[in-house]
Amino acid sequence: MSSVRARVWRFTVEKGKSGAEAVQAVEIGQGPLPVSLAAVVNINALACDLRKTVDQRVRDHEISLLLSYIAGSPGAGSLGVDCPALDSSSGHIRRFVSECTGLGVMTAASEALFDWKPGTNGLSSFDVLPGKLVGTYAKKGVRPDLLYDLAAGPLAGEARGRRRDHKQMFPAGKGTQAQKARLEKLAQWSVDHDDHAYFMSWVWLGTGGIYVDIFLPDDAPATAGLRTGWIDMPGSAPPWRFRVPRPDPRRRADLEPEGPLRVRADSAPESDAEGSADAAGAHVRTAISLAEPVVEAAMNRSFSREDTLGTFSGVEVRGRWIRGDAVGQARHEVLLGVLGERVPVDHRAQRRRLASRTDDRLDVFLEGRLLTIVHPVDSPRPSWDRVQSELLG
Repeated sequence: MSSVRARVWRFTVEKGKSGAEAVQAVEIGQGPLPVSLAAVVNINALACDLRKTVDQRVRDHEISLLLSYIAGSPGAGSLGVDCPALDSSSGHIRRFVSECTGLGVMTAASEALFDWKPGTNGLSSFDVLPGKLVGTYAKKGVRPDLLYDLAAGPLAGEARGRRRDHKQMFPAGKGTQAQKARLEKLAQWSVDHDDHAYFMSWVWLGTGGIYVDIFLPDDAPATAGLRTGWIDMPGSAPPWRFRVPRPDPRRRADLEPEGPLRVRADSAPESDAEGSADAAGAHVRTAISLAEPVVEAAMNRSFSREDTLGTFSGVEVRGRWIRGDAVGQARHEVLLGVLGERVPVDHRAQRRRLASRTDDRLDVFLEGRLLTIVHPVDSPRPSWDRVQSELLG
């Protein structure tokens, strides 16, 4: 099981009559956080708009490209980056690899930090939110990357990935100017959406491996159960406090989205975002549930095109192996499989197994109907019996 070096911050937003007025962040500590490379691949394999045609050639190429730059390590080793190859690549390839890594690490790390239950809680991208959520979240201005539907309420997740060419991978002392600017925007976004809970991760890719700054709200129920046993260096930096620029009401209506917002033609009419947190959470859960048939239809199409691998809990599994050889010789290959239907899985047991950090464990991750397994190309492919044994614990 690989790991990343994580540094966690707790932040609070000070509010005034005009909205967010200041943000204060306090470093909690840092240490190695287990992150499955299979989980990183899993979330990126579903990052496309499933309402449109999913071209498996494109999907396979993108997975191969990601694995050409990012590599796992046996045992307790850290996720690594082929920095010479990354630095030799064009800007859009560097951004693709960095953002994919940021998205995957954010999701995998957050689940490890809070022991959330994927599969039980909904997860959706802000770029492809169900149409009925358009009235809940503004169509213009800032939009985070992911929306988690948790029992404690909806939680937005913001992911950033950046190449960092420094010996000291974590910026010393306070956060960077770019992190400050993004926290300012997210703080105002939260206030504008009835104090919507959110967190932000900032992944750094460098010769020292992969590092991640994670900024967590201090008073959000969804992040109340933070695990701290992995921390090996308590935070020592003084609080980082900065003022949030006052929004200009004359420009608010002219703000453009920072990314494409794709909605269905049958979107529900817009409504205001007023109401209690419970009502908002119920609305989000209802709207996300409307996207489930779309996801299932995409999984069915993918399932019908693949070869049979075996069965798991009596359900047929189909898929293929994809080599990470888009850039040079492959170090890893990934099995991307689709189950014929959903099978109940103990996700917490799955994460505990991955976090055991033993060399003989498979890096296997099952979310919904999508199964991913990453293993080195210089070792024999695992038998299907071994895959079942790992999944069953």
